[in-house]
Amino acid sequence: MPLPAPARHRLRVRVLGSGGPEAQQERASAGYLLWLEGKSRVLVDLGGGSFARYGASGARFADLELIALTHLHADHATDLPALLKSGYFSPRNRALPIAGPTGGGDYPDLEGYLQGLFAAKTGAFGYLAGYLDGSDGLVRLERHTLEADSREPILVLETDDYRVSAIGVSHGPVPALAYRIDVGDQRIVFSGDLNGDDPWFVDFARDADLLIMDHAVPEQAGQVAARLHALPSEIAEIAKAAEVKHLVLSHLMRRSERALDDSLARIRAVYQGALSVASDLDCFGLEPRGR
Repeated sequence: MPLPAPARHRLRVRVLGSGGPEAQQERASAGYLLWLEGKSRVLVDLGGGSFARYGASGARFADLELIALTHLHADHATDLPALLKSGYFSPRNRALPIAGPTGGGDYPDLEGYLQGLFAAKTGAFGYLAGYLDGSDGLVRLERHTLEADSREPILVLETDDYRVSAIGVSHGPVPALAYRIDVGDQRIVFSGDLNGDDPWFVDFARDADLLIMDHAVPEQAGQVAARLHALPSEIAEIAKAAEVKHLVLSHLMRRSERALDDSLARIRAVYQGALSVASDLDCFGLEPRGR
């Protein structure tokens, strides 16, 4: 049975995957769904296993208004073909916007990633090439390649109900983005993977009602891991400086789970707002401001 989206909150975020790249019994890889007025509107990342959680959440492909990929590591993007294959069986006929970063080093840009997956004859799933041009009864992917080096917010999508923006963040050598969704005066921010070296991210996340931060490493992480991921002390300083109302730790790996008590203590010593640790299929509802 699909999980119902809790009816109490007009605006909520469902965690599809709270894990990282490891195979974990209780955690799929990264994925999140923004629900508004009972419909799944924005999908942020779709790593391995999160497509199954997408189905369990009761989300409908026809309702999606944006797929937003933070970066192109497998644990954030690998279930995209599965989701799009499911779209063949949807009544949807309008284009589907998808956003992702520019490329660099070993990483393609969004367009290169999609061509590698779906290009006719050469793509790994070339039989789904209709997603690139809207042929064969498939909906066209409306591609938005966003500058991963941008230190200023980039408008991704604006509707009558909400506004999505992105900003570049540092994830070692990997081109990466963070996303913010503003719904009226309510604000949700998804950090994706970042290493805590970006002062502009604090302004981007400022006054967020909900900040979902990737917590993949303990405080004692080695140099390589710390170049990729923010330490707990850095997460705490970001949340405090940005005056975030509710911080949710996600993208947990075994190394960060083993040190979770220590990490939580370090964060609570600095950050005084609400603090949660995500599990798959958790749903965070947002109260209207002023309540």
